[in-house]
Amino acid sequence: MKDFIKIHENDNVIVALKELSGGEAVTVAGKTVTAAETIPAGHKMAITDIPQGGDVVKYGFRIGNAKEDIKTGHWVHTHNVKTALGDLLEYTYEPVETEKKQTEDRTFMGFNRPDGKVGVRNEIWIIPTVGCVNNIATAMAKAANAKVHGTVEEVIAFPHPYGCSQMWDDQEHTRTILADLVNHPNAGGVLVLGLGCENSNIDELKKYIGSYDENRVKFLVCQEHEDEMEAGDKLLSELIDYAAGFEREPISASKLIIGMKCGGSDGFSGITANPLVGKFSDILISKGGTTILTEVPEMFGAETLLMNRCENKELFDKTVNLINDFKKYFQDNHQTIYENPSPGNKKGGITTLEDKSLGCTQKSGSAAVKGVQ
Repeated sequence: MKDFIKIHENDNVIVALKELSGGEAVTVAGKTVTAAETIPAGHKMAITDIPQGGDVVKYGFRIGNAKEDIKTGHWVHTHNVKTALGDLLEYTYEPVETEKKQTEDRTFMGFNRPDGKVGVRNEIWIIPTVGCVNNIATAMAKAANAKVHGTVEEVIAFPHPYGCSQMWDDQEHTRTILADLVNHPNAGGVLVLGLGCENSNIDELKKYIGSYDENRVKFLVCQEHEDEMEAGDKLLSELIDYAAGFEREPISASKLIIGMKCGGSDGFSGITANPLVGKFSDILISKGGTTILTEVPEMFGAETLLMNRCENKELFDKTVNLINDFKKYFQDNHQTIYENPSPGNKKGGITTLEDKSLGCTQKSGSAAVKGVQ
């Protein structure tokens, strides 16, 4: 096994794959570099002198600027590197050619829903409209799991602390998320559980849910029943019976929509897991499927790579707005935009947000960006 990796030919740092002891020598592109101090696994070592203010380059891109002169062989991390990112930026659309590859279709065993959507699971979901009914929702799910049969896998409650005493976009986001859960195809049946007096009550939430199948989605307002547990048990039994009628069947991979999310980043994520997920993304897209890259703050510093893969100028403009609106959200709430890397991220070798983002966005692979929300 190699002791280090130089990710891009233009990098002026390498990543230690194991701890390098002070005095230990490695050969990089024919040049011998001796570690001047201990370099922890996953962390970076300078392979050239980097002057104060100079670019620290990893993945072929700048991940920050040197706070001081960094000599060859020295540890490169938060003590001597700072972010090079500004706040709101102006961007220019410089589209890059993306490979439009089409490969043979494959199938997976999933659940076809009457509305044309496809599920990979067949569960019953209890969606509380407000945190006040969380315990009731959890108790209902626990009791109803004893009645699960057929292809129904589990009854699951989704407790949350929201749904009342919220204002403006905070309340709108909550309602949108709850409605999206109600409409999610992994749920063969859904019980929407309300209290009755909350801001995001069931009648209000129905405006966000839109049209629905009465066999699949049922509603219960706790304050309208003397025994809400009994009423909930009856409705959940009906939902279980309905969802049990679905069977797994071969479905084209083109129907798959996969969300890609961070599982905890360190200095190895950008050279192991994330590129692998990116390869998967490209394969699925080549079969007509869809992947979604999430976590906008973990795009800061690598956003231009995504912007220039946008299929057209309209999507580019939407991406610019997505990035700058999110930055403005931080500013409006008096938060620092670029302090995203957590203590655990830094301990694992991530130095700046650019460092983290350039690793994170590799999950998106190399395909064109065809939608922005």
